[in-house]
Amino acid sequence: MASILDEYEDSLSRSAVLQPGCPSVGIPHSGYVNAQLEKEVPIFTKQRIDFTPSERITSLVVSCNQLCMSLGKDTLLRIDLGKANEPNHMELGRKDDAKVHKMFLDHTGSHLLIALSSTEVLYVNRNGQKVRPLARWKGQLVESVGWNKALGTETSTGPILVGTAQGQIFEAEISASEGGLFGPAPDLYFRPLYVLNEEGGPAPVCSLEAERGPEGRGFVIATTRQRLFQFIGRAAEGAEVQGFSGLFAAYTDHPPPFREFPSSLGYSELAFYTPKLRSAPRAFAWMMGDGVLYGSLDCGRPDSLLSEERVWEYPDGVGPGASPPLAIVLTQFHFLLLLADRVEAVCTLTGQVVLRDHFLEKFGPLKHMVKDSSTGHLWAYTERAVFRYHVQREARDVWRTYLDMNRFDLAKEYCRERPDCLDTVLAREADFCFRQRRYLESARCYALTQSYFEEIALKFLEARQEEALAEFLQRKLASLKPAERTQATLLTTWLTELYLSRLGALQGDPEALTLYRETRERFRAFLSSPRHKEWLFASRASIHELLASHGDTEHMVYFAVIMQDYERVVAYHCQHEAYEEALAVLARHRDPQLFYKFSPILIRHIPRQLVDTWIEQGSRLDARQLIPALVNYSQGGEAQQVSQAIRYMEFCVNVLGETEQAIHNYLLSLYARGQPASLLAYLEQAGASAHRVHYDLKYALRLCAEHGHHRACVHVYKVLELYEEAVDLALQVDVDLAKQCADLPEEDEELRKKLWLKIARHVVQEEEDVQTAMACLASCPLLKIEDVLPFFPDFVTIDHFKEAICSSLKAYNHHIQELQREMEEATASAQRIRRDLQELRGRYGTVEPQDKCATCDFPLLNRPFYLFLCGHMFHADCLLQAVRPGLPAYKQARLEELQRKLGAAPPPAKGSTRAKEAEGVAAAGGPSREQLKADLDELVAAECVYCGELMIRSIDRPFIDPQRYEEEHLSWL
Repeated sequence: MASILDEYEDSLSRSAVLQPGCPSVGIPHSGYVNAQLEKEVPIFTKQRIDFTPSERITSLVVSCNQLCMSLGKDTLLRIDLGKANEPNHMELGRKDDAKVHKMFLDHTGSHLLIALSSTEVLYVNRNGQKVRPLARWKGQLVESVGWNKALGTETSTGPILVGTAQGQIFEAEISASEGGLFGPAPDLYFRPLYVLNEEGGPAPVCSLEAERGPEGRGFVIATTRQRLFQFIGRAAEGAEVQGFSGLFAAYTDHPPPFREFPSSLGYSELAFYTPKLRSAPRAFAWMMGDGVLYGSLDCGRPDSLLSEERVWEYPDGVGPGASPPLAIVLTQFHFLLLLADRVEAVCTLTGQVVLRDHFLEKFGPLKHMVKDSSTGHLWAYTERAVFRYHVQREARDVWRTYLDMNRFDLAKEYCRERPDCLDTVLAREADFCFRQRRYLESARCYALTQSYFEEIALKFLEARQEEALAEFLQRKLASLKPAERTQATLLTTWLTELYLSRLGALQGDPEALTLYRETRERFRAFLSSPRHKEWLFASRASIHELLASHGDTEHMVYFAVIMQDYERVVAYHCQHEAYEEALAVLARHRDPQLFYKFSPILIRHIPRQLVDTWIEQGSRLDARQLIPALVNYSQGGEAQQVSQAIRYMEFCVNVLGETEQAIHNYLLSLYARGQPASLLAYLEQAGASAHRVHYDLKYALRLCAEHGHHRACVHVYKVLELYEEAVDLALQVDVDLAKQCADLPEEDEELRKKLWLKIARHVVQEEEDVQTAMACLASCPLLKIEDVLPFFPDFVTIDHFKEAICSSLKAYNHHIQELQREMEEATASAQRIRRDLQELRGRYGTVEPQDKCATCDFPLLNRPFYLFLCGHMFHADCLLQAVRPGLPAYKQARLEELQRKLGAAPPPAKGSTRAKEAEGVAAAGGPSREQLKADLDELVAAECVYCGELMIRSIDRPFIDPQRYEEEHLSWL
């Protein structure tokens, strides 16, 4: 079975070799189904541009999506690839036989340099339509240009470097501003800086790259046919205008460091890889005679920028003696070599050829290849065609190469979005660390894989690596989902068992004290970890059982506190008679339910401290649920026990303002048994209103009667308004108290008199004190001497009542005089009223012809009218309509009846015979017409409708009748 699996994996690994245009096959692993639904696209995809040049292509450059090519001898074609359908043709204006030697385009795509074979250089700006010669450059055959990426803009190149075929490096600057006929030239300056030499003398400057590193450091890399030079320096403050002169000045006395290789192609080319535009380059590739020198660029190194260098030899059939490479471009993980008939891509990690792309002969030999750093596209051309390479997902299979090199960090970085590949890398890293006996690192990696859990656990058990196994289990536990409760319970229980076993093995060894403490801290960190809190809480029962089985009470309490299982902690302290510690836990965590549960135990041992804690908790505790503990405690009857219960009950009543009847009843019972002196004060403080007291009055009465507290009973009787019982009981205690009770029913004089008679009878019959009886008679004005005389015995002489009888007679005489005075005042008032009525009968008012009705505003004299003393005047019918709505229903019915009778009555006659007949009808039994009008006037004209009570009562009446509101509302629209 194992051999079959090995053969299957070998076959898959062989089929996963990267081929041009062939997708890679992922390594299968348990936990993943690796099904390829569609074919992956190749990394390098070639596309021929639909373009047929009018003349042969002599040179082509691309930068920032701007493509420039020279056609024939005198034509320049510029294309903005964003607007490919709008090409721009320009004539160079050359009449001689000079050819285009090379073209150079800056990183912004704005500045184009055209080097001619006649040692002349032309300049074209992106926004200009004019070819301008650079006079200062004449006489130099330009081989390379180092653009200034830090200072270059669309209008100015800034200081740049120029390499010539004579080995000279010049510094120059070009401005795009155009003047008139005598305006400034585009080349601001052109001055020599350095000369590159090989063994035979000056050598052509094949490549120039200028970059700026961190902290103002600058560096220049220049190559000749066999050498690679490095110029490194720091620019002075404000030295941007000085360009590169300061950098090269440091090497006037000694040559710069260089790398040299003996073989030569007769030329060389340098390529950089920059991850992002305008960022520092990360890698370089130098195409020279012995192969390709590839490495990383570290701008922070003081001595050399090049690091991790290695030389990749050319593939078979490529080299100086066979088919020499013409150009090189560098991508993130490949460099592409341009040959006359094909393009070959070599992996920079392994040196293997991953692409060999041949071109058809009909297009002619390949000339050059360039890269657009802004888009990442690669461009190759022949004399008659242009091709473009797209680079897609170049890093998709790099993880496998790094994995074979045991560079696991890089392998994980490049397969982070592919879970199946990441799992493979983690499993390989875990196996590698396990073989290296780095068990903890291996456990961390295994925990991230989908490997079989049992297999990994057995590996660590066989190696006796409990610490690594615990690390593996912890990380597996952290990765579980909320639904995987069973797995979480098993893992937490297993981890707890491992830690407890480890602690038990180390506890008795004095030499392992430090290791014991470290293991204990790790165990506590595991128990208190927020990541594991949910799982530990779900498994807390089994963990407590494990802790108990190992006898580890310290961690049992620690774990209970973490799980907030304070009930278990308090119970543990109570079992070990550590009551103060138990109370401290209760006070710290303030769980009311725990207080209710453990207070009956704690109050028997530390009553004062417990009551203090209750008081500190304040309203968090429900005093009703603490009463059972207090009842059990105070049943002993000792003063200390009762005093503690009273102290807490008084706090609840006086401070917290408790109104629960059970609390007040219990406090009454405590007062009755332990502090009788406070009982009456509490009752009096509670008040004398039965609706406002919070205790049960009947219970309080029974309680006070059982314990013989008569004054308290009297107070309860008063609250219950049982004044007769209160006076009867008060007479047994104190006559003054009875007098206070007798005065309480202030509104019921008969009852008061009855109560005072009880007091008088008691004083006369029980105490037999006539003077005290007379004083009692003076205390109550309701009692008369004749009321108390029957209580005195027959032998008492009238001398004892002389003063009382005289006082009574004087009171009667005074009362008679008051009645006579009131009668005289009533008679005088009646006479005044009669006089006023006589005067009112003779009052009159004057009506002018121009006066109008106050309601309808028409002349008043046209119809019958009413005139009121206030001055308002109304037509009779207008007043009737105004008064009717404000009258009660029964008066409205009376008004309608009067109107009906008045309408049926015969009109008044002018003759004496008719008048006598009308009087005869009235005498026959029906009301006369005059009587009906008088009744009608009494209803309608009793008061002015504007000044009387009718207007006052109608103040809340709406201005618009609610039933006619909609009609009125619509009339306003």
